[in-house]
Amino acid sequence: MTDLSRRALLAGLSAALGPLPPLGPARAAEESEAPTADRLPRPPLVVDLAGRDRRPGMPGGTVRMLITRARDVRYLSVCAYTRLVGYDATLALQPDLLERVESEGGRLSFHLREGHRWSDGQPFTTEDFRYYWEDVANNKELSPGGPPDFFLVDGKPPTVEIPDARTIRYIWDRPNPRFLPSLAAPRDPLIFRPAHILKAVHPRYAGREAAAALAKAQSLRGWTALHNRLDDMFEMQNPDTPTLQAWRPRTRAPAARFVFERNPYYHRVDPEGRQLPYIDRIVMDVASQGLLVAKTNAGEADLMFRGLSMADIPNLKEGERAHDYKTHLWPVARGSELALYPNLTTADPGWRALNREPRFRRALSHAIDRHTLNNTLLFGLGSEGNDTIVPESPLFVPEFRTLNAGYDPAEANRLLDALGLARRDGSGTRLMADGRPLEIVVESDGEASMVLDGLLLITEFWREVGIKLLVKPQERTNLRRRSVAGMTVMVAAQGLDLAVPTAIMPPTELSPAQPDHYSWPRWSINVESRGASGEPCDVPAVQQLLALNAQWAATGDPEVQARIWREMLMNHAENQWVIGTVAGALQPVVAGNALANVPRRALYSWDPTALIGVQRPDEFFWDRAAKRTASAR
Repeated sequence: MTDLSRRALLAGLSAALGPLPPLGPARAAEESEAPTADRLPRPPLVVDLAGRDRRPGMPGGTVRMLITRARDVRYLSVCAYTRLVGYDATLALQPDLLERVESEGGRLSFHLREGHRWSDGQPFTTEDFRYYWEDVANNKELSPGGPPDFFLVDGKPPTVEIPDARTIRYIWDRPNPRFLPSLAAPRDPLIFRPAHILKAVHPRYAGREAAAALAKAQSLRGWTALHNRLDDMFEMQNPDTPTLQAWRPRTRAPAARFVFERNPYYHRVDPEGRQLPYIDRIVMDVASQGLLVAKTNAGEADLMFRGLSMADIPNLKEGERAHDYKTHLWPVARGSELALYPNLTTADPGWRALNREPRFRRALSHAIDRHTLNNTLLFGLGSEGNDTIVPESPLFVPEFRTLNAGYDPAEANRLLDALGLARRDGSGTRLMADGRPLEIVVESDGEASMVLDGLLLITEFWREVGIKLLVKPQERTNLRRRSVAGMTVMVAAQGLDLAVPTAIMPPTELSPAQPDHYSWPRWSINVESRGASGEPCDVPAVQQLLALNAQWAATGDPEVQARIWREMLMNHAENQWVIGTVAGALQPVVAGNALANVPRRALYSWDPTALIGVQRPDEFFWDRAAKRTASAR
């Protein structure tokens, strides 16, 4: 296509980039009148409603939601949770967009569904995978760092074979157990792209001069900026970008209200053959954070969870009867609602030595009265202990939560004295070896109010053992920058994200293989940059974590992977790399009483449940009989 004329290219791109007409009655009628079978792939994915105690619904209706920023519409990509492979409600990995997956050693074969289409009606084929691999992931202008890390095994990318329009193979020298779980992540890595849209602005197909001219016509600095604007499947702010999700965007930013309408080519159906999603439209209104609870309480939303917290539950309960909704309470699967991260790579030599001393970290842990934290922050409903996985995980062992986590100020004082920190100043604050007061500056991004509230209590607990705590809120980007530069001594944040793992999920978060980890940021950046920056890990017990993570990545045996997970979790409990406090918060999930198939109780987390994503919101529907009953009251 390099000989494509400039006039033809501009004409084609104008159709792609120009404003879409509203989805008026003629377009809507055209799609609804087309037989469902003509819009479905073969075979479609038939969802198991009865197996999850759900019932078939009828299509139609609108669900209203509230967001605090226009860019938060991207969380619909998370919550709609349409993936090549994804977790079901039991956290088993299943094909979704893909018809099937075949795995043999280091060879993974993906088989697409025949006749599957993008939301604009164009075929979804292996050409979309080839385009991503050759023209995005391995294009130095679009992807300077090359393909994402989960593609690599021993630093090498796979060989990619595409024998036909429905089959693609990724071949490594040995198994790559990170690959499939990465495709099921809350943020879809999107290893395919709508090639029929993007080729029009890519120099390989349009020619470099024409691509640059198109970007200039859009007042953009180069073709990559134009390509990125069209390549908007995650952000969901560009109606020109087709999607495979359940709902497609119909509003162009900036706006105060965003409308999403059902994808007429969606691949899932219920057992009776009705195409999902049941809900026709999702409408997201932008509101200030301070008004979310009041507006939800006033019945201005049909489904809400993001932006609500446990502290909001009493206010939300008050509006239930008057505005015909229910506040469901879902357990939050997080390692700790408040965790403390001593920076083992801090630039300050005195604090580096203390933070690397296991007795110091254990002393800090024993000095925290977690029972008081639990009563104050979680109304006594939480679990007290380390930052670790939750009991719902098949890998859970109670000792992971309790080891070195009991409130014992006498033991804390003994450990601190044994470290040579027995001297105190006139205010009772212990003195470091260099004579400085033992004042720990704890930095936080300040985005979770529970973290800041908890730090006020920990300040009092640590004062009792001679440690002064100073809280220093930071903007998140600045906090990460300071952390990587070695300028932080300790950070307070929420704990383990992947707190309900199965053996096949990567344990990356437990070692410096995880980017941006506050306990060892300079080791993390060293691993991420393959030694180009940061500093190599030089603490044996953390080196062991890196070795275990590498062992997990080298095997496809779930039993071996489970053993590695447990060994890494015990390493954390013994060493207190992250000092946990309390877990077990409840997430309010507000849903209209007539909105059917919404679970009364389910785990809520970022990873692996994609917030509410694994609960399949495309199966929610308006129970018209229940709505009529509510209206009659």
